[in-house]
Amino acid sequence: MNYGFIKAAAIIPQVLPANTEFNRAEIVKAVKEASSRGANFALLPELSLTGYTCGDLFLNPLLINAALKQLLTAAQQTKALDIVTILGLPLLFEGKLINAAAVLHKGEIMGIVPKTFLPNYKEFYEKRYFSSAADIQNKTIIIGGKEIPLGTDLLFKTKDAVFTVEICEDLWAPIPPSSFAAQAGAEIIFNLSASDELTGKYQYLKSLASQQSARCLAGYVYASCGFGESTSDAVFAGNAFIFENGTLLEKSERFSLKPQIMMSEIDVQALRNERLTNTTFKDCASNCKKEYRTVEINSGAKEIKLSRKINSSPFVPQGFAAEERFSEITEIQAAALAKRIMHTKARKLVIGVSGGLDSTLALLICKKTLDRLNLPASDILAVTMPGFGTTDRTYRNAVKLIKLLGADFKEIDIKQACLTHFKDIGHNKNLKDSVYENAQARERTQILMDLANKYGGLVIGTGDMSELALGWATFNGDHMSMYGVNCGVPKTLVKHLVKYLAQKNDNSEVKNILLDIVDTPISPELLPADKSGKIAQKTEDFVGPYELHDFFLYYFLRYNFEPKKILFLAQYAFKDKYSKNQILKWLRVFFRRFFSQQFKRSCLPDGPKIGSAAISPRADLRLPSDIGGDLWLKDIDEDK
Repeated sequence: MNYGFIKAAAIIPQVLPANTEFNRAEIVKAVKEASSRGANFALLPELSLTGYTCGDLFLNPLLINAALKQLLTAAQQTKALDIVTILGLPLLFEGKLINAAAVLHKGEIMGIVPKTFLPNYKEFYEKRYFSSAADIQNKTIIIGGKEIPLGTDLLFKTKDAVFTVEICEDLWAPIPPSSFAAQAGAEIIFNLSASDELTGKYQYLKSLASQQSARCLAGYVYASCGFGESTSDAVFAGNAFIFENGTLLEKSERFSLKPQIMMSEIDVQALRNERLTNTTFKDCASNCKKEYRTVEINSGAKEIKLSRKINSSPFVPQGFAAEERFSEITEIQAAALAKRIMHTKARKLVIGVSGGLDSTLALLICKKTLDRLNLPASDILAVTMPGFGTTDRTYRNAVKLIKLLGADFKEIDIKQACLTHFKDIGHNKNLKDSVYENAQARERTQILMDLANKYGGLVIGTGDMSELALGWATFNGDHMSMYGVNCGVPKTLVKHLVKYLAQKNDNSEVKNILLDIVDTPISPELLPADKSGKIAQKTEDFVGPYELHDFFLYYFLRYNFEPKKILFLAQYAFKDKYSKNQILKWLRVFFRRFFSQQFKRSCLPDGPKIGSAAISPRADLRLPSDIGGDLWLKDIDEDK
């Protein structure tokens, strides 16, 4: 089963200009290797059978005829392979020479796509030789005695994907031909190219391919010629890219002196789900007036083994731009809170601080917001409310942090109030059940709400997106606030944000406290500590690892993947950490809790949407409050 993936290869072969026999042999050798490595598609550069830099030899009938002969030979030599090959050659058609892409499969030429935009400026002079696709009227061409579809109006359909082909300069046009093809249903765009190298051009080229992939909600596979084409004044670096909806999956080594085969898997199902959700794309598609012909290719699905990296923390920014993204996220939170403060004219930000990750992040966002508004940190009323499970470690961290930040500090011990409440409702204080736990959460929320009324303030919610997704929040307890600054931030990201803010803080004492909070086990601290005074109630022992739940949440919310596919991806992402059975166990917990707890999310307070996936019924996810998840749980059980 391929779970919606196709494997594409972008090939940069060794080329000798005008040596069609040598070039064909190199192409066939590379295609066979790509096929042996599981590729469904193999893309070669522009004019790869002849070489791009043949100059006036393109007008020589001997070269034109040799290229056609080698095309037929290449088709025969790849006949036994179930791989779609796309290669380039000059092709004579009704007295006009076209810069063409030929699509081959199992010995057959499935279609010919001519280049539309011919560069004829600076070092390019293609109009000296070739005619544009705009000048081609007929819809078929005879090759090897067979009638072959010809044109830019071809969509090629395999069992797994619909693809289109464009050539080099087509990508650089204001409206590339692939824009129309994508609106008509093309999910993968293949670009045969021969783009020479200039200082600064590489990044621009990469951005073009990335943007076209993103705008078309498509995969974009690009292969340009390499070292063997460098001649006279032009240098070719052998650039190849594979993009999926704007994300770079794989790229070639620049200026390599050797042939290269770049391979990765494109998630066609993810692209289809994105198009299904994106109403703007659907509107454009319905208004597309260009008509296309479909060429059916009986290419069978292969079982996919992923070579692309599946990030185990998809919510967490990665790489060199991570710090910029962390900063952006906290700025979004602060800007949202600033607007609510200004609108309500709140005089205090009332927040419960436990010494845990979530309340720490919320407190830091409150401080950042007041800094932006040129208001003192004392406008924060930070309340620590020790209960039956509060440990010395979290208590000390909470108190120290509040005071070091300059917030207005208040401590209210809730134990006696809860014991009185137990007596009022006739509950055995020694019975440590949900009443015992939830009474503490609701007592804290009542205190915060009443303090907000007393001081004309806003209660700032601290709960994160992961807790809300799992329903790990006491209804009308920590579930409720007047504004939830963390509601769009999943637990795995909370940890990284607190660590980021620690590293950015100039006060070493604050920094050390924040880093200790990052290292503290996640717990609601509603049950008594163990004999040594350490946290006994650890959230992840009960609901499961948050890194797994955030992974499940991302792929369910962002791409609407079914549980089987999420399991498939998780096995790659966590292959060195969790077994399949462990992942299955927590995947079932995730879906059971996610659907059963929707009623809590239906009445959430406002809070900022942070990323592309959110659970607020106003920002993203609209579900019935009493929805069942049987269909998704059954999908998990079927995999056992």
